[in-house]
Amino acid sequence: MENYTYQYFVLTFTTHDENKPFLSFFFVLIYLIGVLANSATITVVYFDRHLHTPMYLFLCNLSIVDLCYTTSTVPKLVHMFLSGVYTLSFTQCFVQMYFFSHAVTTEDLLLFIMAYDRYVAICHPLYYHRMLSKKNCIFFMVVVWTTGFLNSFSLTLTTSNISLCYSNTVAHFFCEFKAFAKNFCPNAGFQLFTNIEVVIFGFGPFLCSVLSYIKVIIVILHIKSSDGRRKAFSTCSSHLIVLSMFYGTWISVYIMPPLKDPRVFELTLSILYSTITPMLNPLIFSVRNKDIKMALTKMVKHNIRGSQSLRLHS
Repeated sequence: MENYTYQYFVLTFTTHDENKPFLSFFFVLIYLIGVLANSATITVVYFDRHLHTPMYLFLCNLSIVDLCYTTSTVPKLVHMFLSGVYTLSFTQCFVQMYFFSHAVTTEDLLLFIMAYDRYVAICHPLYYHRMLSKKNCIFFMVVVWTTGFLNSFSLTLTTSNISLCYSNTVAHFFCEFKAFAKNFCPNAGFQLFTNIEVVIFGFGPFLCSVLSYIKVIIVILHIKSSDGRRKAFSTCSSHLIVLSMFYGTWISVYIMPPLKDPRVFELTLSILYSTITPMLNPLIFSVRNKDIKMALTKMVKHNIRGSQSLRLHS
């Protein structure tokens, strides 16, 4: 089946029609919470000068990536539930794949940069401002976003030019690379390309993050005071949780043992990494971070006072 078949059927969830409004409400709620939480994080970091540090710059970029995650998948999914139309054109499908792949690659690299930030802060605190200067941080972000763009562009372009031998049905709730790969004609070159992608953009950043935290944990364990160990660990605990959620779900999906019917398992994990995790990330960082909570409280109080003064003058 050549790719001049310009319609793809997206196989979402096996459910009755009466359950679709509930599913739509569920995904809309998750999407709105994620948008509000990530937007609040970006706003707080932007307006509070005390948060203009490397760690919060990376956190702000993570919130932007999480917005891209959910926006590239959830609105179209809800539209399919409400309209009953489960087909996507060639262009719609690969545009969705591009933006989702861009978000995945960027977050993968960004989480490693955040792990490197914690490594420098705890293992080499005297060199922190030199190694993570404003110039270096901007350079890191340019590299991360540019790499995400180039990788997703090459992945989407390559995928769109490979013939489908089995079906034009995407066994997923959005146009995702792995779901597409099941329908491709045997292609040794593409298999090699896929393996290189997994090693460079999957295991590479993951292993670097793990090695960074192994070194961090070793240094923390050598701190003599329990209070010092607790404070040092608290600075990286939020990132460790986010890192575990991201790689835990991705590894479960892509290195999954053979199952008789893996679709339900894959869909569940896909919902976790594409909708739930982007919603939880800003909540995890804000709940466990005193600076974010203080800045958010300060901003809310300032807005309340501003609205009260406007009422008095009117």
